[in-house]
Order: sequence, then C-alpha cells, then structure tokens
Amino acid sequence: MTPVLLLHGIGGSSASFEPQVDVLSKRHRVVAWDAPGYGDSPDPERADIGWYAEQAARIFDEPAHVVGVSWGGVIATRLALEHPVRSLTLADSTRGSGTSPEAAARMRVRVDELAEVGAAEFARRRAPRLSSDPATRAKVEATMARVRLAGYRAAAESMATTNHGPLLGRISVPTLVVVGADDQVTGVAESRLLAREIPGARLRVIGGGHAANQECPDEFNEVLLEFLSEVEAARCA
Repeated sequence: MTPVLLLHGIGGSSASFEPQVDVLSKRHRVVAWDAPGYGDSPDPERADIGWYAEQAARIFDEPAHVVGVSWGGVIATRLALEHPVRSLTLADSTRGSGTSPEAAARMRVRVDELAEVGAAEFARRRAPRLSSDPATRAKVEATMARVRLAGYRAAAESMATTNHGPLLGRISVPTLVVVGADDQVTGVAESRLLAREIPGARLRVIGGGHAANQECPDEFNEVLLEFLSEVEAARCA
C-alpha cells in the first residue's frame, strides 16, 4: 500500500482529517500529522517552511502522496520542491503569505490576537470564516480552540516569510488543486493561480468553504481518490 501524508492547516490538527483517514486507509498507508507545536507534537525548533518540509519528509521511508490543506498545502509545496514525493494535492491553499507586506502583516497580527484573547475565543471568532455549515463550524472551532501559541506563532511566521509564486513552475509531480467554491480565506482565485502556474496541474472546485475537506467530505474524498488512482495507474503502466 502506498503512503499518503496529510498536512493540516494553521488552525487545525490531525483531527481535521477525520473524514479522510478511514476512507484513504482502505487503499493506502495514511499518516495525518500533528505539525510541530500542534496536538501531542513538541514545540517547533524553527519557524520556516523549509524546516517544516524537512520534518514531514522524515515520516515515511519512501516518497508519499502529499495532501496539504491551507498552511499544510504550503508545506506540501515546499516538500514537493525539495524532496521526492509521488504526487501533490493542494486543498484551499496558497502561495504563502509573503506575497506582499500587507498579507504578511495580516498573518502576523493573528498571533497577537491569539495571545490577547486565548485559543477558545480566537477559535470562536475565526471559525465562521472557515465554514458556513453549523456542524462543520463547530468541529473546526473545537479543533482550533486547542491550538498552542508557540505552534501557531511559528506557523504564522513560516507563512509570512513564504512566497512560492516564483517557484511553482519547478514542480514536476502530478498535482491536484482542490478548493471549496465558497472559500473566503484563501479563495478560488488563488487556487486557480496555483493550478495555472504548476505544470500539468488540474483544478477541481467542489462544495463548501475553506474547510471543504470537512464540510463536503464525500465529494472531496471522491476527487482525491480518483486522482491518486490515476497517479498510481500511470506509475505502473
């Protein structure tokens, strides 16, 4: 069974992939990580995307299919640029927040807000932007309410100092870009840009918002499994 690595967003954890793990595990060896500073993982040693990609690359002893949501997609992009992977899936993701000083500042100010109001209130404020579905929003909020300041601060800084835009043309593995049609965080336009700039990438717009993998899991899983099956079939041809 081929490996699949699931990388969560900046306000998430391995729990964010609960709708995917069992489905994918029927065909693949699946790891949904808790990034450094999240879940039970120790606090991060550094705050740059390259370092996070190095940690992710150590999880399997062979190239994996890498699926990244939001910040996890930015890590996944660097992983595909600097380490062997079987395929790349970017879900509701972005080039990074270093595309402009304003975008970087918006990312960094989140850390100040988290430090000021605490994780529970921070999650309550941000969750509605990630999903308009009440059940999904409640799950997102519960997960985000457990974020740790050290982990979030390093993740935010890694985003604020990253702009993969000039590097996207170097990605040479099969790539799927998935985005919720109602994503109000990174947005459909950003996903279209990723798909346009990555050679051979395909774009799929599905239902849901920024947390589309949780809000519309059946559609997300179907699109992802179809893509992974095609990649595996091509490798064996």
